Amino acid sequence: MERIRIGTRGSQLALYQANLVAAFLGNSSRDLQIDIVKIKTTGDKVLDSPLSKIGDKGLFTREIERALLDGEIDCAVHSLKDLPTELPDKLGIIAFSAREDVRDALIAQDGMKLLELPKGSTVATGSLRRRSQLMHLRSDLSLVDIRGNLNTRLRKLEEEGYAGMMLAYAGIKRLGMADKVTEILEPKTMLPAVGQGIIAVEAREGDGKIKELLRGFNSDESETAALAERAFLRKLEGGCQVPIGVYTSLKDKNLSGMVASLDGETLVKESVPLKLNDPENSGKNLADKLLSLGADRILEEIRSASA
Repeated sequence: MERIRIGTRGSQLALYQANLVAAFLGNSSRDLQIDIVKIKTTGDKVLDSPLSKIGDKGLFTREIERALLDGEIDCAVHSLKDLPTELPDKLGIIAFSAREDVRDALIAQDGMKLLELPKGSTVATGSLRRRSQLMHLRSDLSLVDIRGNLNTRLRKLEEEGYAGMMLAYAGIKRLGMADKVTEILEPKTMLPAVGQGIIAVEAREGDGKIKELLRGFNSDESETAALAERAFLRKLEGGCQVPIGVYTSLKDKNLSGMVASLDGETLVKESVPLKLNDPENSGKNLADKLLSLGADRILEEIRSASA
């Protein structure tokens, strides 16, 4: 019996995602022994600082990728939004899952919606992208950083008395806690993160066996969206320290993106047609359009401030 070792972070959501891949592999072949290997990443170890303050790319993936390169695991399962657009040599994404709901969600006290929150309300989020868009929409809110898994965040919401918190709806849904959501924000209001809602499987290049086993796990629609969005981010050279959002509408064949200043005061947003046969070029075109509209100055100011 062949053994397949799946590397993942140890959070409840990460394990849920890894088990989805394990279940698919188990259903595709009875001759496999599938082991899930939990690996602690830098982002898991440092919980008392905002993500933007402890580094940039690979916070939740670097240690897992090292294990993959060293042959300690056979594939890695990630939330695609955690994966940098430039992968280490000899590694590649071999499968993109069907995309879960791409939108962001608000969990608020008293069931309130974003526009109903009283002036001066405190809202928690661990994302610069959400923070900037929130400040652009509601400059009267007080925003605080929040880290940890969903249960930890829910506990902090109660203990700290925050009016609400913002996070990705996909994770809440996957963990069966959608009933706690008080509002789901449409992309026209809050553009999601690159790759949000997609699970990515990473493996060593040339490992045709694992790629073949996961062929049916891959979603062509998710792959198209992922290629467009990651090309957009790559051209902008963005990471955790830059507020960048993007949304792919396969139905409308449209790609929308935004770049915002850290305080949310300046926000540049634009859309371009999505070419299904060349999604990466569509992503680059969107990035070029935003850069020409002033995103270059926003990005330069952010990088200068963090240098």
